Amino acid sequence: MEDFTSLPTTAPEELDKDEIKDLTDDLRKKLRKLQPLLFAESKHSVLIVLQGMDASGKDGTVKGVFNGVNPMGCRVKAYKAPTEEERAHDFLWRIHSHAPAKGMIQIFNRSHYEDVLVPRVKNWIDMDEVKRRYNHINAWEQLLKDSGTQILKFYLHISEEEQSRRFDQRLEDPEKRWKYKSSDLAEAKLWPEYRKAFADIFETCAEAEPWQIIPADDKWYRDYLISTAVVERLESLNMRYPQEIV
Repeated sequence: MEDFTSLPTTAPEELDKDEIKDLTDDLRKKLRKLQPLLFAESKHSVLIVLQGMDASGKDGTVKGVFNGVNPMGCRVKAYKAPTEEERAHDFLWRIHSHAPAKGMIQIFNRSHYEDVLVPRVKNWIDMDEVKRRYNHINAWEQLLKDSGTQILKFYLHISEEEQSRRFDQRLEDPEKRWKYKSSDLAEAKLWPEYRKAFADIFETCAEAEPWQIIPADDKWYRDYLISTAVVERLESLNMRYPQEIV
């Protein structure tokens, strides 16, 4: 993969924002029809992985793309720092129980990749352990794929300027202030280290499913690209409603 830091974080200038929003609405309607079909056929499952720097729009993506999807067939798991119990097990222990069952869409807001990214950037593990974890992740994702899980991995690519603007918004808006943490600014200073870690992940952890780098400064364009990818993947499964009455 080319150096992702040189990739654009904004929508192409020639795009019409209102037209793209209309297309995204159409894609949401398609997704609302495909999701119950996935559930009824119960042959496949879908895992959506959302990664990105703080304020890159992971929460907004969940709301913007999956708004209106039946919650009986869609789950969201947000990963934070491991608990004491989770740290007492291997790093994938807390992940595997949330893998999607047949017929389900599972969204990871952050994911198993956090357990490589943060320990690496903070120097809690050495590079030998980082490489071992890459291998475990590749094997785990291949296991899911072999078991009928469709994996889509999205990196929400925002600029440092947009991140700073969103941090300011959180401080100014009483309804968003709860999202702001004093540690966010300290983490933002580690952009070079996180970028290098992400670049290695994109190159090394793409055996079962390659990463999609999503320009995420413009939320409307982000939602369009991810909606398109999810709908196209579901349509490619050629699903059918069961005909037999049990």
